[in-house]
Amino acid sequence: MPTYDYACDACGHEFERQQRITEKPLKKCPKCGKNKARRMIGGGGFILKGGGWESDLYSGPSNRSKSTAPKSEPSSTTTTTDSKSTAKPPTSAKSDS
Repeated sequence: MPTYDYACDACGHEFERQQRITEKPLKKCPKCGKNKARRMIGGGGFILKGGGWESDLYSGPSNRSKSTAPKSEPSSTTTTTDSKSTAKPPTSAKSDS
């Protein structure tokens, strides 16, 4: 629900109220009780709540595509044997007899 700013023309009291968009603006001031309250024009705060959003308003890591996720490095314990299997066996020296 949006938060609206109000000001009373009778006493000058300023206050905020959370209201549905479809609700009519308040008329009665909570401080003096007169029907002189009016809704002020203000910058609307837009807050995204939930686990999928970061504080900078961009999608969080759970919503990023898999291609942009950091890839894990292969561990140093794995060895590759491809270079050994393609190497030629040592040739024996020819003897002159």
